[in-house]
Amino acid sequence: MTTTSGSSIISALGAGSGVDFIQLATDISEASFAVQRQSVETRRTTLEAQVSAAAQLRNAVTGLASALGERIRTGDLAPRGELANPAVARVTVPAGLSPRGSFSLEVTQLARGQTLVGKSFASRDALVGAGTLTLRFGTVNGTSFNPDAARAAIDIAVTATDTLATLATKINQASGGAVSAYVATGTGGAQLVMKGREGAASGFVLEAAGAGAAAAPGDLSYLGWGPATDAGELKATARDAAFALDTVAMTSPTNRVTGLPGGFTLDLAATNTGAPTTLSFANNTDAVTGVMNDLVSALNEIVGQVNQLAAPLGGELGNDPGARELRRDLAGLAGRVVMPGAATGEPRTLADLGVVLNRDGTFRLDSARLNQALADTPDAVAAMFTTGASGVFATVDRFARENSLVSDPGSLGGSVRRFETQLANSDERLAVIAEQQEALRERLTRDFVASERRVAASQSTLTFLRQQVDIWSNSDS
Repeated sequence: MTTTSGSSIISALGAGSGVDFIQLATDISEASFAVQRQSVETRRTTLEAQVSAAAQLRNAVTGLASALGERIRTGDLAPRGELANPAVARVTVPAGLSPRGSFSLEVTQLARGQTLVGKSFASRDALVGAGTLTLRFGTVNGTSFNPDAARAAIDIAVTATDTLATLATKINQASGGAVSAYVATGTGGAQLVMKGREGAASGFVLEAAGAGAAAAPGDLSYLGWGPATDAGELKATARDAAFALDTVAMTSPTNRVTGLPGGFTLDLAATNTGAPTTLSFANNTDAVTGVMNDLVSALNEIVGQVNQLAAPLGGELGNDPGARELRRDLAGLAGRVVMPGAATGEPRTLADLGVVLNRDGTFRLDSARLNQALADTPDAVAAMFTTGASGVFATVDRFARENSLVSDPGSLGGSVRRFETQLANSDERLAVIAEQQEALRERLTRDFVASERRVAASQSTLTFLRQQVDIWSNSDS
């Protein structure tokens, strides 16, 4: 119990009225603000339940859109190409694209980079000689070299203390990955191995300007190389990949080929000259059926949550505009246009894929209608399951965003924001009430202590007067 120095002194002297004024001040201050505090705390409890309910519904709709997007991007609905001979290449399709049809693929040559193995040194720590080593890029063809005018030469300053190993490091740093170099020590001694990037135009020559006159170990000119003077150092010539897609001859500077019909990418891995393989992109009707069943189930889960949380009687969101808007959007979801550019006879809405709204607001899947759409227009149905601007995912994603938009007071996002703001205001109000209550308690305590002192003084005066009267009475007798 809180005390003051005045009340403690009075208690120690055994004086005062005998009333516990400190507890009395506390009780009065608490009683004075009890109704206000209880009202705010009750409101706060309600707001916490509303925040939780609105966030639950918002997370349900955004979670549905996210899950659907993942299945289209990387799951069972992701477009996949199949090669009859999978050893020839690997097929990938960027998100948002959906290639169709089949193609023949014949790979006659894989891209590769130039490999150059330099002349032998005694060890990796052997000095290579001071000077300048220049890398020039271009096409090596037999004994000729055609420089690439678009690529600048790279000059590497070599000091007298540079070894074969430190030179390899300088080449790696100066070329920025265009040439990778390392030292290999074999039966013939230590040799500088240099490998360029894939593609015919990524070939290179070495121009070495050393300090000495003779091209011998210890003089930088010993490491110079060109195709006209090749003495076996060239182990692999840089070249492009060569292949035919539907018999159309094509080349690529790397084995990763992009810009193909429909946007798919090929990573070439082997040749199949004279034995073309088939690349096909088939519609996965089983996956579409599974996703539509899962979509309807997920929508029904959201409908059930709305019915519970936004019930007119007892629901935390019984009169919430965000919950009402979600209910309206759910009712109109089956009829939303999913493919605005669909041709006549092709599915345009979720209803065309078999999504049916029941009288009680729940959904069901008309499997017969979905199967008919898959049979009549399989390509059009498949086109509805991409991550592009149109389609099933775009519609569900837009539906989720509309209902979770924080800046829209009529959405669930706006409801969460409003409830959180009101909750913060309730916390501030409770803090103000606590301050006001404490101020009242302190003021009452001061007043009661002052009254206690006055009572004590009065009792002391009364006792003194009684003693005087008794003395006077005794002297008269």
